[in-house]
Amino acid sequence: MYDQLIVVKVGTNVMKNKNNRIVRPVLQNLVSQIADLYERNIMTILVSSGSAIAGKEVLGPSIIKDPSIRRQVYSSIGQPRMMRLYYNIFHDFGINCAQVLPTKRDFQPGVHRDNMVNCYKGLLEEGVIPVANEDDTVSLTSTMFTDNDEMASLIAELVEADKLIILTDIDGVYTGNPADEGTELIEEVTSTENLDQYIQPNKKGEGEGRGGMRSKISVAQKSAKNNIPTYIVNGKTENIILDIIDDEYVGTRISNDLEK
Repeated sequence: MYDQLIVVKVGTNVMKNKNNRIVRPVLQNLVSQIADLYERNIMTILVSSGSAIAGKEVLGPSIIKDPSIRRQVYSSIGQPRMMRLYYNIFHDFGINCAQVLPTKRDFQPGVHRDNMVNCYKGLLEEGVIPVANEDDTVSLTSTMFTDNDEMASLIAELVEADKLIILTDIDGVYTGNPADEGTELIEEVTSTENLDQYIQPNKKGEGEGRGGMRSKISVAQKSAKNNIPTYIVNGKTENIILDIIDDEYVGTRISNDLEK
């Protein structure tokens, strides 16, 4: 049995370059850290975005005008491509991985939820790293997660994870625009702290990702209330996951008020 269980969510902006193409070395660095934890008997559930943009890489511009259908098509094409990438990279480290494609309704109490718990437990007991992504090919707007940040939070709660780590393309939560002089990184946040004044509007035209900092803070505080310390950090920082496990992280940590 493993000593710790963490959930790591990697966003689209972490794994793509300025040309909106998946960068394999970024995924290699991510898996390398997960493999290091594996050797320490710390298991990881990886929640990965990227299927839509991976599909767009293959198909190119779509003639489909409906954005929901277009996303379903891109995701359907991109999911096997992402899993092939992950399978090959994990294989290079001697680790097996498996794909899990939940929908939001699977987290509602009942048989679906119980089966999902059993699936995660079974994979982890076998030493297999679950790679989760929303099943965009069947999810409709009314039943979709807000984004993969929300899904990662629900999975962390489902499996009673010790930590939730949200990898993004900035160092954490700032007191303003990170590019502005005098703006500071907020290193510690409580689960009930109001951070609306610090949240910057979402940028437009950034590919197929759905999440933003408001969503990340919201799900992080929800997880923290469930006694799961949550971190919003820069996924492009070398060994950032290992630094968090070793209490040497640089980013924003969100914790339950009782832990403060």
